[in-house]
Amino acid sequence: MATSNEKPCANCKLRAKYDNNPKSLAGRFWRWHIGFCPGWKGFMASLSEEERNAMRQKYNLTK
Repeated sequence: MATSNEKPCANCKLRAKYDNNPKSLAGRFWRWHIGFCPGWKGFMASLSEEERNAMRQKYNLTK
């Protein structure tokens, strides 16, 4: 469970499934979902610029 300062996306089980197998149904759902998820956008905004860039590279995000 997330602490009051921590965003749920930091420990997302669907994201873990994507990390383990990006082609799984749950992994593909997570990847599609982050395109419009306000929680993911808030999570990304809470990261430092360096961490954001690392996430963009890891998940091949263009925005």
